[in-house]
Amino acid sequence: MKKNTVSLHRIIQASPEKVFRAFADPIAHATWLPPYGFICTVQQMDFKIGGKFKMTFINFSTGNGHSFGGEFLEIVPNSFIKYSDRFDDPNLSGEMITAISLNKVSCGTELRVEQENIPDMIPVEMCYLGWQESLDKMKKLVEPEIPDA
Repeated sequence: MKKNTVSLHRIIQASPEKVFRAFADPIAHATWLPPYGFICTVQQMDFKIGGKFKMTFINFSTGNGHSFGGEFLEIVPNSFIKYSDRFDDPNLSGEMITAISLNKVSCGTELRVEQENIPDMIPVEMCYLGWQESLDKMKKLVEPEIPDA
């Protein structure tokens, strides 16, 4: 593994279109992205190439939060998303780059995540654990097939 980089691979039992929508929809994104114990507010999300986003993760136990935002660099519908990311906290300096790949497979979607340039103050293993929790929450959002009433 490259320094300050996390890579994850999952098979999600949902279509690439549904998984892509979990990234593209601000309400859905806020539902699954924060790790356990955190809530997320989305201040801005212009999901298009060159579009900006701004979010805050709030620790539910303490009420403390940290804000971050960035820009969508590449978007290929139902297939690929790449974005930049910066924390507002100057102690968490630098720009992270996250790439999300979605590939249709026989039982749903192969999902790959690579996040590079994680700030030195964030232990990479904690970032990896956070992504695991987030993807677990995403699976619980996109895998159920609930028919309309």
